[in-house]
Amino acid sequence: MINFKFIGAILAVFILCLKVNAQPGHPKARFNRQDTLRGSITPEREWWQLTYYHLDVEVFPSDSNLSGSVTIHYRVLEPSTGTQVEPFRMQVDLQSPMQISKVMQNGEELDFVKDGNAWFITMHEEQQEGELKNIIVSYQGKPKVSRRPPWDGGFTWTTDEAGKPFIATANQGDGASLWWPCKDHMYQEADSMLITVTTPKDLKNVSNGSFRGMKKNKGGTKTWSWFVSNPISNYVINLNIANYAHFGEVYDGELGSLNCDYYVLKENITKAKEQFKQVPMMLEAFEHWFGPYPFYEDGFKLVEVPYPGMEHQSSVTYGNGYENGFGGRDVSRTGWGDKFDFIIIHESGHEWFANNITYRDMADMWIHESFTAYSEGLYVEYHYGKDAGFEYLRGVRSNIRNDRPIIGHYDVNHSGSGDMYPKGANMLHTIRQLVDDDEKWRGILRGLNKTFWHQVVTTSQIEDYMNENTDMELSKIFDQYLRDTRIPTFEYRFNHGVLSFRWTNCIRGFDMPLRITLNGEEVILEPKSHWSQKEGIEGTDLVVDKDFYISVLNAMGE
Repeated sequence: MINFKFIGAILAVFILCLKVNAQPGHPKARFNRQDTLRGSITPEREWWQLTYYHLDVEVFPSDSNLSGSVTIHYRVLEPSTGTQVEPFRMQVDLQSPMQISKVMQNGEELDFVKDGNAWFITMHEEQQEGELKNIIVSYQGKPKVSRRPPWDGGFTWTTDEAGKPFIATANQGDGASLWWPCKDHMYQEADSMLITVTTPKDLKNVSNGSFRGMKKNKGGTKTWSWFVSNPISNYVINLNIANYAHFGEVYDGELGSLNCDYYVLKENITKAKEQFKQVPMMLEAFEHWFGPYPFYEDGFKLVEVPYPGMEHQSSVTYGNGYENGFGGRDVSRTGWGDKFDFIIIHESGHEWFANNITYRDMADMWIHESFTAYSEGLYVEYHYGKDAGFEYLRGVRSNIRNDRPIIGHYDVNHSGSGDMYPKGANMLHTIRQLVDDDEKWRGILRGLNKTFWHQVVTTSQIEDYMNENTDMELSKIFDQYLRDTRIPTFEYRFNHGVLSFRWTNCIRGFDMPLRITLNGEEVILEPKSHWSQKEGIEGTDLVVDKDFYISVLNAMGE
């Protein structure tokens, strides 16, 4: 018998590949069935809504293995009919070499098949719309070791100065399914989560959320429990295991008392107590610009790890050597980047942009990284003045490559250019110049976090919000900076008292206003892609506002 449903699925994947290969502005790319299974909302994902996880895992440092289970709670969105030719199945993701050993629902063992990193579980019970159900997925294995964390996902297994295990996870991009079974797509978050991690008796585990207690087990192990009471994405869920020392403080913030806890290797506690004085400075600056810290119930933590750091929600990881800059280097080359610890500021900024406001598809990662890279300049501005913050943001332009668009391919777990950091930040800085009202701009940033509080969003939602709240049509600006690699060029010339000007090296219809100083007087021009003219000009002294991220070409003599 011909399986038309299977043929249809293959055709759908083929058509999707044609679409993404032809996406404007991107170099030719090739994607396969596994990319689609990971990056799209498949039928086996669509019918159920994730509500809650209980991740229960034991870590064995002696042989770098894991063993445990995940209880996945869900709400049925589409009922099973009982008349389907194909089995009614649920997709759960777990990457090799990790293996699922058993799946249970209400005491009954369920069948499952593996397709690459996707595991399809056959549901035996009828699934009625609106019902709340759960499955228990048991698994084990030796998870992938990260070669270059956090850019390459996986586990890091190392030791502290005393030779005790020092273990951490980081899996942005590669996904949480590197080490535990989950619904590994960004479009849904768990409403809350319990994380229980069993370790050898001389080690501690620190994870997301608030500490719920430690239990001593027979056999000399300990189980550490952490509860996340806010929505959370899979990729920011972490475990960190070491012989940690702990200290903390309480920050008096916009929503009251915020518990701030710090977990560091014992040999680094003196340095940490000095360096982490920047945490209250960060909270003060970012609550000013973005609104309340989004996870008061779960607290704020900095946790030392054996890699630079990452934005794990309420459990921000830190490995920057207890020095300012990024690995001791000022990424802006202006001197202002030496005034703060890049990892403390940048990764904590993600609590607002990544963990509070979360992208729906990997292609829209700029929502996380552009706003957070921009937050670095806002931190500098808050503590050192507006000129300093602006200079910092102009400085990071030297890191822009303009190699490919910032927005990636949709539905295949693909992110865009790393320019989403410095170029995205400078796009936002440019839009601020157009708004030209500091309090209004601050209100827009705070409004973003209020409007999309604990939500998963798309680029179009962010663009629509910005258009509405700036009272401007910014669509061409977003297209130019996010979807194209060219930097718009302002071309001008003087001829007998006439200033001629236009935009070149840009998308069709690009018409961004531009602030210049013309013979000592500030002027707002409205260039188009064709020549415009301004008559009655005495003198030829023209200076473009340097806080617009553009190129300038003086076409005199043409």
